[in-house]
Amino acid sequence: MAAALELFGKRDAEGVSIDDVASAAGASRALVYHYFGGKQELHVAALKSAAAQLEARLRPDGPDGLHEGGRPLEELADGLKRYFDFVEEHATGFAALLKGGPDNRDGEIGEIVDAVRQRLLRLIMKQMRLGEPGPALRVTLRSWTASVETAGLDWLEHGDMGRPALERMLVDQMLALLGVAARQDPQAGELLEKLIRGQAQ
Repeated sequence: MAAALELFGKRDAEGVSIDDVASAAGASRALVYHYFGGKQELHVAALKSAAAQLEARLRPDGPDGLHEGGRPLEELADGLKRYFDFVEEHATGFAALLKGGPDNRDGEIGEIVDAVRQRLLRLIMKQMRLGEPGPALRVTLRSWTASVETAGLDWLEHGDMGRPALERMLVDQMLALLGVAARQDPQAGELLEKLIRGQAQ
């Protein structure tokens, strides 16, 4: 699985063969086919493994999924830290999971990627003590999660920005996006005010 993620993280799936994976893993071609049936099944299994690892890393420690006494913005920053811990420690798995964009994601693979994005969105809503978001706020939150994904891939590709600075910038981006949304959506304005007020206390 690790060998498959390494290869899928560096090349498009079409450019990876079962022979490539078997060779990288030090296993026989027949053994890979025995356990996975074919390249598509192996690709799906490898991405499911990466998705499960990321979701486990994002899960907060508290019994209710929150850090006791934490302020929403602090918890958002803590969630970003855990996210980038995974990006740093499992670079090829992260790249294999998220590179390529939605145009290359359909069927079961698209479902795996979408589940990760939905999990991240639910985590953000829980950290911000937010109920069901209206259209403007939903678009804002989903836009921010896309920015986080892109930032992770860019950071792996270039490595020319320190992680703490990148994480702070992404928190500031969240506040900026909420500021724009607040001009037409009272729910976004209330959330922004709650976040800023929490920081001031």
